[in-house]
Amino acid sequence: MSDSSSVPHIALLPSSGMGHLTPFLRLAASLVSNCNCHVTLITIQPTVSLSESKLVSNFCSSFPQITPTQFQLLPFDPSTANSQDPFFLHMESIRRSAHLLSHVLASLASPPLNTFIIDITLASAFLPVTSNLNISSYILFTSSAKMLSLCVYFTKILESSTESNQYLEIPGTSPLPISSVPPVLFDSSNLFTCHFIENGSKLVESNGILINTLESLESETLAALNDGKVVDGLPPVISIGPLEPCEFEKSSVSSPLRWLDNEQSGSVVYVSFGSRTAMGRAQIRELAVGLVESGCSFLWVVKDKKVDREEEEGLEIILGNELMQKVKEKGLVLKEWVDQEGILSHSSVGGFVSHCGWNSVTEAALYGVPILAWPQAGDQRINAGVVEENELGLWVKSWGWGDGQVLVKGKEIGEKIKELMNDGGLKVKAAHVKDSAKKAIEVDGTSKNGFSKLINSCNK
Repeated sequence: MSDSSSVPHIALLPSSGMGHLTPFLRLAASLVSNCNCHVTLITIQPTVSLSESKLVSNFCSSFPQITPTQFQLLPFDPSTANSQDPFFLHMESIRRSAHLLSHVLASLASPPLNTFIIDITLASAFLPVTSNLNISSYILFTSSAKMLSLCVYFTKILESSTESNQYLEIPGTSPLPISSVPPVLFDSSNLFTCHFIENGSKLVESNGILINTLESLESETLAALNDGKVVDGLPPVISIGPLEPCEFEKSSVSSPLRWLDNEQSGSVVYVSFGSRTAMGRAQIRELAVGLVESGCSFLWVVKDKKVDREEEEGLEIILGNELMQKVKEKGLVLKEWVDQEGILSHSSVGGFVSHCGWNSVTEAALYGVPILAWPQAGDQRINAGVVEENELGLWVKSWGWGDGQVLVKGKEIGEKIKELMNDGGLKVKAAHVKDSAKKAIEVDGTSKNGFSKLINSCNK
């Protein structure tokens, strides 16, 4: 048995939203299961969504060897921040409580804490707090390396005029279309923009940046970041992806695997836009028409509200009775959190209509499922670009952002779904991506080597 004083003690602080929480919990599971670490999970109280609370509870039950420590937020007046997004407001609430962290970290004395991993959205608020402590601080970047390059280079972009350019030139990386940059980033008063700029400028003060990506997908961008081409002085960017889904994620969620068992191999298109994307009613109904007209069997997760606690109306009200009956004849429609890993790994699933949240992209890569990219907000157009560059899927850029300005008609959606499901070349390429992802998580793979780098730094 190893001496507990020689075992690295790593504390993790995730941010708001399932897209940030999920990779943190997968990272924690890997550290305690595969890396012989003592792990403390600092849990934010309260959470925004019910899904977050359930996932943390399931995680703690599955890993009793991990120490959960609550971080209770101070009262927060949302009218003092320039945002209407409940998740961004929650991030701001966490940031304003950052000064309380010293007491929390000081209580983690047995064994002594030597490494602290912070979510990217909290970097500028929490890195200064840890600077006077004798611990290493790492950032977990929960998006693509391409998005990371934008994050660390963005202040230089703002210093130059971009109005006449169609592309942003980030040194060492392929040109980034301005149309892929989240529009909110050009509003300097927006809360998200302020966080984005502040966090990007603070990353040089960390000991390293962990990123849930595959080197095979983003080798050029990762090399540019680590070679100092993007910005000077950036700490090591360590690829630890793909972070594998875990069994605890399957508890308290809907599992439609029995329905999938009755479908033919590769015949089902899975449709989901993540935990935070709520489409407008008109677009939801056009999507329903498109799914019916595609002629494919489908498994569709419908989300009507950004926060799951506010989901009240049934599918019949959202779709209308007549359209709902047509949908039921060809597919399975759910309005709840699902076992996405079980779905994407199922042999009957042959395509994925996705918003291109980064967790969804890495999971599709891990299981070799081609994507029809339909980015809605945030980093998703940048992520869709990674999908397109690697021929992991299709992307119809004219469908725009999910801001209601473009109503994509059902007929066009149906045609693209048919193209996705019938493109043999795309399936071959997706299978190659899957092989690369599987190799990354094997012994001596890029993910395992990334974890080794982290643990070695903890032991110094």
